[in-house]
Amino acid sequence: MLNEIDDSVDFEPEYYNEAYLNRRISARMRRSDTETHAEYLSFLQSNPDEREALMDSLTINVTNFFRNPKMWNALRPVLQELSAENRRIKVWSAPCADGREPYSLAMLALDDPEINARRIEILGTDISDEALEHAREGTYETTRTTNIEEELSLLDNPTKYVTQDDNKFTVTDSVKSMVSFERHDLIADGKKSGFHLAFCRNLLIYIDTEFKLPVFEAVADSLVDGGYLVVGMTETVPPECRDSFDAVNKRCRIYRRVS
Repeated sequence: MLNEIDDSVDFEPEYYNEAYLNRRISARMRRSDTETHAEYLSFLQSNPDEREALMDSLTINVTNFFRNPKMWNALRPVLQELSAENRRIKVWSAPCADGREPYSLAMLALDDPEINARRIEILGTDISDEALEHAREGTYETTRTTNIEEELSLLDNPTKYVTQDDNKFTVTDSVKSMVSFERHDLIADGKKSGFHLAFCRNLLIYIDTEFKLPVFEAVADSLVDGGYLVVGMTETVPPECRDSFDAVNKRCRIYRRVS
């Protein structure tokens, strides 16, 4: 089944944990009222909307603003230091899902008087075109975010960065102007370069064991010497790479590249 999926959507399932993929595919089968893999495959191949829905389901696109607030508070001195020492700071959010992670960083920088937000450039990448389109729009529904006031509670003045209209809220132009988005597959496209800070949170837990290290190295090798890396709260630096990173805040999973 996974080989046929690979031919039907722009996705490489062999890199991902099989149990995770089976859960996502089974969920799509239930939604499409198909009972067997063969029946679902036939439906998938003849239905462009389902291919798009499956792609969105397979990609890691669940997030919210300032997810894990303790990490964001721990990141403040890192951003303060970077913006004081560098005239230009490049930040990478990979994968960025619907954009809330890179927008959170932009809001934090704009809200903190000790961070020079004018020096910060943020790139969000993802393999889902639908997620990237949503991210560029920067509009979200309260049905997907249960309490926007609570999510933005780290900010002194959240209303400067988000406008609300009934059950929808949109990040302001001052926030959007700091962030750009592009399609990038960490597995197929590999590393980038020149980043002072990179986020790769809650992806490795879904990647099949033999591909965790290549994915991590793609992100790590995109950092400048002394660059910072943030991983998910249940993730850590692989044993093979631990000599290359020092823990800045181990509990919040913030590391600094030392070689």
